[in-house]
Amino acid sequence: MIIVHYVHRLPADYDLAVLRRWLKERGTSWDRVASLYLWQQDKPFRDWLVRGGYKIVTDVIGRAEVETFFALDAFRGKGSEARFIYKDDISISLDDDLTAAFAKEIELAREHSTQPDVISAVAGLDTRNWKFVRVLLSEAEPDTRERGVAHQIAHLSRPMLDMLPLGAQR
Repeated sequence: MIIVHYVHRLPADYDLAVLRRWLKERGTSWDRVASLYLWQQDKPFRDWLVRGGYKIVTDVIGRAEVETFFALDAFRGKGSEARFIYKDDISISLDDDLTAAFAKEIELAREHSTQPDVISAVAGLDTRNWKFVRVLLSEAEPDTRERGVAHQIAHLSRPMLDMLPLGAQR
């Protein structure tokens, strides 16, 4: 699996109502265009780029850096409405045993997915910078919990979310 993420920094005075209207009007076509993806395989990601999927975004709000990460594992939680994406980057120490660190990070994602507000928890790996990428889809508003950088979700595409294993299972 591959995690793909991009962020558009909009001006403070940007009318989000216009963006939300556009998202609603796009309907199911928006399900192929989002700022965070969990791709099962690399070919659909390639096709999305080559066949103009990202162009739909750039035509409206411009081009952003697209980050790609290897997904170590992903789990479904019991939350119902994803309102925020939390993304946290964690450096991996040069002294860490990578096999043990990978196993620990996967288990942490499984544990995070059991929190009542979590829709999904994903453990990712950035091998270029040797860091873990933790992604949570959550119902919860940003607060003092250490979950990483919060991004509000305007639209959530869920084509394969229900296929992820439930985190509470082992």
